[in-house]
Amino acid sequence: MSYKLGDKLKDTITGFTGIATSKHEYLNGCVRWSIQPDKCDKDGKPPEPQTFDMEQLVLVKAAKPRTVQPSGGPRNEPSRPSIPSR
Repeated sequence: MSYKLGDKLKDTITGFTGIATSKHEYLNGCVRWSIQPDKCDKDGKPPEPQTFDMEQLVLVKAAKPRTVQPSGGPRNEPSRPSIPSR
């Protein structure tokens, strides 16, 4: 099964649950996902993300489809300064 960034995943071995924040693909074919818990600790700090093999993860909740809005607008073509006449 393939997951998407933003999906809520659970590790079947440890029970660790969180949001998929990154996917790691290695040359040997191993695929791992980093999961960030969606709850903060008692001090209000987010716990460290953990990384798991894809085969031991299950989908808890699919991420809502989102459209990425560009952060910048159209730009003018760069201009070259004119060469001063000699």
